[in-house]
Amino acid sequence: MEDMILQVNHLSKSFGNHEVLKDIDFTVKKGDVTSIIGASGSGKSTLLRCINLLEIPTSGEILYHGKNVTARGVKAPEYRSHVGMVFQSFNLFANMTVLENCIVGQVKVLKRSREEARAHALQYLEKVGMTPYINARPRQISGGQKQRVAIARALAMDPEVLLFDEPTSALDPEMVGEVLSVMRSLAQEGMTMLVVTHEMAFARDVSNHVVYMNQGVICEEGSPSEVFGSPRKQETKEFLSRFLGN
Repeated sequence: MEDMILQVNHLSKSFGNHEVLKDIDFTVKKGDVTSIIGASGSGKSTLLRCINLLEIPTSGEILYHGKNVTARGVKAPEYRSHVGMVFQSFNLFANMTVLENCIVGQVKVLKRSREEARAHALQYLEKVGMTPYINARPRQISGGQKQRVAIARALAMDPEVLLFDEPTSALDPEMVGEVLSVMRSLAQEGMTMLVVTHEMAFARDVSNHVVYMNQGVICEEGSPSEVFGSPRKQETKEFLSRFLGN
């Protein structure tokens, strides 16, 4: 299938005797906006970290365009340049300016010239509304602004897929909206996105695919209207009733 980007087959992940992910099967197609929802500790972030090879799966495989990226000899940094990640805690380099944060990966991993990397970085910093702050250091900007820089930095690598690991959970409530609006516009432009989130309105209104995880397994998945409108499993109903009121 030409539009299939990622396939996760029988993925499991254990830390010692604790099995965090159990036999996960999962696909990402071009243009998908998939929201992964579930209670804290259900394995959502671990799944994302496995997909990005920040954690090595205990068993199973991850296929990127049909190639198993968990096999020996696969260069993780090169793979990550195609499958980018935006973290909960921003992970910006504190000793670099906003602009430099968005240049360094392009130069080191993609081997772009500094001039090309700078032009590319400026393009995406403008896109997320951060052009006025290009010479600021991370400590000089707000949490919402840091997260927008982190998104620009990820986009500057020209990834095919962007993974978001609870991108708003470290933010003050008034800053959540500015990050979600950037993510909404990316979704509208056709960016393939995989989002671990507690923002149920985003999952319901922006995604085309919703995955509900519970205790390390995918309990239910489908379109937002299916998962939010008529969930099949009792666990899904109980989880959503806590978040949505009824």
